[in-house]
Amino acid sequence: MPFADIGEIRCRPHEARVFEHGWQSWSPTGRYRWNDAPPRPADGTIQILAYRPETPVPAGTFQGEGLLAIEPGDGSVELWSAPDPCTVPSIRVREEQGRLVVSADGPVRHHRTEGDLGRALRDWAGALAAPMIGSVIGSRAFAPVPPMWCTWYGYWGKVTDADVIDNLELSERHGLGADMFLIDDGYESEIGDWLEGRPGFGSLERAVDAVRGAGRRAGIWTAPFLVGHRSRIFREHPDWLAGGAYAGRMWDQDLAVLDVTHPEAAEHLVHVFRTFAAMGIGHFKLDFVYAGALAGRRHEDIDPIAAYRLGLELIRRGAGPGATLHGCGAPMLPSIGLVDVMRVSPDIAPAVQPKSGDISQPSQLGARLTGAAREFLHARWWVNDPDCIILRPEVEARQEWAAHIEATGGLRGSSDPIAALDTWGLETTRRLMVPTATEPS
Repeated sequence: MPFADIGEIRCRPHEARVFEHGWQSWSPTGRYRWNDAPPRPADGTIQILAYRPETPVPAGTFQGEGLLAIEPGDGSVELWSAPDPCTVPSIRVREEQGRLVVSADGPVRHHRTEGDLGRALRDWAGALAAPMIGSVIGSRAFAPVPPMWCTWYGYWGKVTDADVIDNLELSERHGLGADMFLIDDGYESEIGDWLEGRPGFGSLERAVDAVRGAGRRAGIWTAPFLVGHRSRIFREHPDWLAGGAYAGRMWDQDLAVLDVTHPEAAEHLVHVFRTFAAMGIGHFKLDFVYAGALAGRRHEDIDPIAAYRLGLELIRRGAGPGATLHGCGAPMLPSIGLVDVMRVSPDIAPAVQPKSGDISQPSQLGARLTGAAREFLHARWWVNDPDCIILRPEVEARQEWAAHIEATGGLRGSSDPIAALDTWGLETTRRLMVPTATEPS
């Protein structure tokens, strides 16, 4: 749908501030002066992986995905937003002869309020989610989520079952309070072949049984809508893929998209999560799920956001009503009512600055900036996940990262090899490992 002008504000542009809300978990989000250069993708691959691929932003323009707010400088807030979580237009603002002109490529609602931006965002978030949270989850209340330990930032893709068991024992010995142990990327044979183990990992059943035997909960990572070109699914079931949908390149391979509207692919997706649930796994980190909302030819002629939401519903069917669904790399508004926990920032990293200079990529800077800008979503749409606590000595600016985590109300999860923590790191991790706040900020 082409962009059409929908409103304007007469003001001094240099006095205005613009709030851009990004498309998915890793998309930069923040408040900018009119003369600032807001974050934009470093290359075409990152545009697919971390931004909204179909709507790159023209130069000299600000753009929000489903939400854009302007503070003209007179004490008011002008906010344009999606009418509901299933219809998410891109919303732009540009300057023309001293006016700020707003345009969008779909239907929007306009709100004008007096007061500060924080209050306007909190009120908007609560109002947008109320119908979805009430009808899908059944309650506006969000139960506290206990802290976790995650394999990723300590062991990356070379994790083993022994690493999980060793850190389970160390967590108990040091009283870290981790209630759930999340086995991240590295246990699977290929992206898409989730029930086939990587030989170097060992036994998934052994790791899960150890966690549950210690009275703790078990979690697992998947990228459920991705199909790597090296996978068995890609070779044997090309009819299960969304035609023309390209999800980028990671893991040294191109990535296709699972067509969840295909009956056999849908049955497969439910089976994967039903199998994990039967093993005793109750927490599911769903990563790179932006892929489910990419445009492509599907078995059923439905729009990408509807396909994405169908995919999450199928996962819930397999995982069970009591499972915790944890989104990451996920389209934000379309996930309302369908996930319990949501990553609200790019990945953390041991370094402060991202390697590419693009703050959608792993770094402390990007995680802090976008995570803080989205704190208003916590306990309104879901439990926020600001990403993991990593405090081993080689982590840059680790005191600043600990302070950021402490200021959030969201999920707390350690991801250091516990044996690598020094005295300060161990004491600070222990102090931060508390259940999530239950009330929105």
